[in-house]
Amino acid sequence: MNALSVIQRSPLVSALAALAAVAMLFISEGTYRESVATLDHLGTSQAGRVSLRDLQLGMAGAESGQRGYLLTGRKAYLEPYAHGVQEANDSLAELARYYVDQPAAAQPLAELRTTVQARLAELAHAIQLHDQGLRDEAVTLALRDIGHQHMQAVRAQGAALLQIELAELAKRRTELYAMLTLSRVGVAALSAIGLLALFLYLRQNAIVERHRLELVAVAKGERAGLELEIKQRTAQLTELTLHLLTAREDERSRLARNLHDELGALLTSAKLDAARIKARLGNAAPEAGERLAHLVETLNSSIALGRSIIEDLRPSTLANLGLVPTLEILLREFAAHSAVKVHAALHEVKLGAGAELVVYRLVQEATTNLSKYAKAGQVWVSMQTREGQVEVSVRDDGVGFDASRPPRSTFGLMGMRFRVEAAGGRMTVVSAPGQGTELRVSLPESA
Repeated sequence: MNALSVIQRSPLVSALAALAAVAMLFISEGTYRESVATLDHLGTSQAGRVSLRDLQLGMAGAESGQRGYLLTGRKAYLEPYAHGVQEANDSLAELARYYVDQPAAAQPLAELRTTVQARLAELAHAIQLHDQGLRDEAVTLALRDIGHQHMQAVRAQGAALLQIELAELAKRRTELYAMLTLSRVGVAALSAIGLLALFLYLRQNAIVERHRLELVAVAKGERAGLELEIKQRTAQLTELTLHLLTAREDERSRLARNLHDELGALLTSAKLDAARIKARLGNAAPEAGERLAHLVETLNSSIALGRSIIEDLRPSTLANLGLVPTLEILLREFAAHSAVKVHAALHEVKLGAGAELVVYRLVQEATTNLSKYAKAGQVWVSMQTREGQVEVSVRDDGVGFDASRPPRSTFGLMGMRFRVEAAGGRMTVVSAPGQGTELRVSLPESA
């Protein structure tokens, strides 16, 4: 089942699935961004603390270097002083960059800058007095308590900045917890929506499957009904065909009897009358004698033709001589009237009168078709008994045909097949283009 069919069958399920996917993406992306921002802020908060610590260390270093220089007068103490001053200024610059986006830190940062600059200016003024030769005034200035007050103010203002930073961290932490809680609730809700969508999808599939099974059951019932109707119609058609075949054989028998009894008697009577007339005339009228002789010959030909027609309609030899002599006569006459060479291997078999007639008609129809369509030079006819079955085969070396695609005119083959199946046997046709045709018939041997 593809995605399009699912959307068409279950629009509600598809809408829920799409909503769940979009909401999951939104919650995931929001949680990710908030978490990244909080973690980045946590990382940079250490930079603010380090800058405050560096500021205090720089001021302490500057104050220590200044006092050492004032007390000893050695220039070597000016180097740590200068380094401390530079470190304090750099720390102020770092703090300004760090707190640029925090309006609440603007005032404490300005106060811290003012205090640090005032303290650094006081340290520089004391050194300037010392360099001017006013050492006592410089020492007095350095030992004043105002320096301690400035350092206390720096610490207090740094602590205020740290409090602002801690408040910002607490706010971001609260926001992160809220986002995580929302994400948790959202995931739970989306999971519930997903389970609902899955339930609806499975339910829809169950409904579709039930409908499919119902349709399959209906189709099976209809197919069974159609198969039964086809079997009934086939049986009816088979019975009708057998009835028509039987009726045709009965009609042939009736015609053969009528021709034999009535036409034969008339022709024989006419022949006898002509013979008597010829005997009475003698040589008195030679011309009339010739006419009578010609009439007798015509009557003999008519009697022979009648006998041939009677044999075609219902072979009397089949009842008088048996199946093998009748088939030999049929094949001999076929070979005489055609250019086909016949090879016969016929053995005595046990068949009922109806089955014998079926075999005779089969061979007769096969030889007729062979002379019309096969263009064969030779034909092989065999009949034998094997394992309780009478097997009859008619094979030729003609043009043949594709057995999977029978020729258009197949009524002869269909008639043969119906005859054989009516007698309880089966017929097989084996043929291929250019390889001739073989009819194989198997009939149950009679007791």
